[in-house]
Amino acid sequence: MKSFFSLPLSQLESFVIEHGFTKVHAQTIYTQVYKHSKKSFHEIEGLPKKLYPLLEENFIFDFLEIAKVQESIDDKTIKLLFKLSDGRTVETVCVPFQKKYTLCLSSQVGCSMKCSFCFTGTQGLTRSLKEKEIILQYIQAYNFIKEKFNGHQAAPNIVFMGQGEPLHNIEEVAQAISILRINEGMGLGPRQITLSTAGYLPGIKRFKELGSINFALSFHSPFNDERSELIPLNKAYPIEKLIEELKGLKLMKRQYLTFEYLVIKDLNHSKKHLEKIGELLKGMPVIFNLIPFNEFPGAPYKRPLMESVEEFKVGLMELGFHAKIRTTKGDDILAACGQLTSEELEEALC
Repeated sequence: MKSFFSLPLSQLESFVIEHGFTKVHAQTIYTQVYKHSKKSFHEIEGLPKKLYPLLEENFIFDFLEIAKVQESIDDKTIKLLFKLSDGRTVETVCVPFQKKYTLCLSSQVGCSMKCSFCFTGTQGLTRSLKEKEIILQYIQAYNFIKEKFNGHQAAPNIVFMGQGEPLHNIEEVAQAISILRINEGMGLGPRQITLSTAGYLPGIKRFKELGSINFALSFHSPFNDERSELIPLNKAYPIEKLIEELKGLKLMKRQYLTFEYLVIKDLNHSKKHLEKIGELLKGMPVIFNLIPFNEFPGAPYKRPLMESVEEFKVGLMELGFHAKIRTTKGDDILAACGQLTSEELEEALC
C-alpha cells in the first residue's frame, strides 16, 4: 500500500474520481489529516460510507515511532528522536519563537559534509530521508506540541537545519515541500520555509525549483582556507563560486539571503574578516545570523565571549548589512545548532 504522506492532492483526487467520488472528498481528507490532525480514515467526518474501506485498502498512515523526547529546562525547546522503519533514528527540534514553534527538520540520517564544527558530521551519512519521513517529522512534531499545549498552536514554520545537507537530497526535500505547501493541507507559504545549505553548488543551481522559499548559507568565513577547514565541501565549491551563483537568485520583495555565521573563539571574527566580507558581498541583500559556537563532546573549537560577538555584529552593520545574534536554544539537551546526532541512541536501540 502507498503511504498517505507520499500522496500529492492531485493523485488523491484522481483516485477518488476514478472510483466514482468527487475531488471535494479528496480535499476533505487532506484538510482533515493535515490541518485537523486526524490519524486514521475513520476519524475523518463527512465522507461517503463506501469510500472508507476503499481508502484503507489502498493507503496507509505509516506514522514514525517517537523513540525519545527531551525538553529543555532553560527555554522549552523540545527535541524528538524518531525511529524510522529500518530502525535508524533521526532528530527533529521544536524551537520556541515569538509565541509559536519553528520546526527544525532533518533531511538525512547523518551527513556526508563532515563540517568540523558539527556533531552530526561525526556520524557520516547513513542514508537520505524519503519525502514521507520529512513530512512526518513536521506532522508529528506539530501534533506533539498541539497536544502538549491543548491545541493552541499556529502551524509552525520550517527550517531545514537539522541532520543532513538538504540540497544533497533535493528530490525528496522538494517533494516534501510541495506537499506541505498544498492549500487544502498545511498550506505553508514560501516565507514559512527556510532551507540551509553548507554550499552544495549543484543543489543551489536547482534551488529555484523549490518556489521562492527562504535561503540560508552556512557562511562562517570569507576566506577559503578557513572555510575549507570548517566546511570541507568548500574545496570543491569555493566561496566565490557560491556567491556568484547566489547573485543570480531571484528574490521576492523584501526577501533577503540569510548567511549563517558561526562565531568561533579566536578564529573568524576579526577586522580582516569584516573587510573581506565587505569586499565579497558588496551590494547583496544579506542578513547575517551570528551563532556563538555551541560546544559538543570532543569539539575542536571554543565558544567566544559575547562581547566579541556583539563587536562583530556592529562591524557588519557598519558595512551596511543586517545582522542579529541568534539566541542559543536547547543547548542543555544538545538540540542547538550543530549538536544533533542520532548515533548514541541508534546503538542503544540495535
